Amino acid sequence: QVQLVESGGGSVQAGGSLRLSCVASGDAYSMGWFRQAPGKTREGIAAVSNDGRITYADSVKGRFAISKDTAENTLYLQMNSLKPEDTGMYYCAAASYWSNLLLWFGSYNYWGQGTQVTVSS
Repeated sequence: QVQLVESGGGSVQAGGSLRLSCVASGDAYSMGWFRQAPGKTREGIAAVSNDGRITYADSVKGRFAISKDTAENTLYLQMNSLKPEDTGMYYCAAASYWSNLLLWFGSYNYWGQGTQVTVSS
């Protein structure tokens, strides 16, 4: 069992930056960030695996950067040039098994409680 605790969400104006953190209580094969806007499905936006794969959704490429501090078991998401459409609840996820679909929610078996990000125009 892996417990995930996110932090770092908040409110920011368009063009601003936020950094999300996710502390994991144990090891995971891959970890990712997902977000869910009101009335929309949860979408994968960035993920990293222990075999070196890093992937981003097209909507955040060039603006967001995922990184992992293995020693601290902490996952980060640096979000720059934020847009109002980035608003939503952001979830950290971890998988205890290999998957080739790092941005698919079904690839993960552990989830955090989420942290809210609100971007105003």
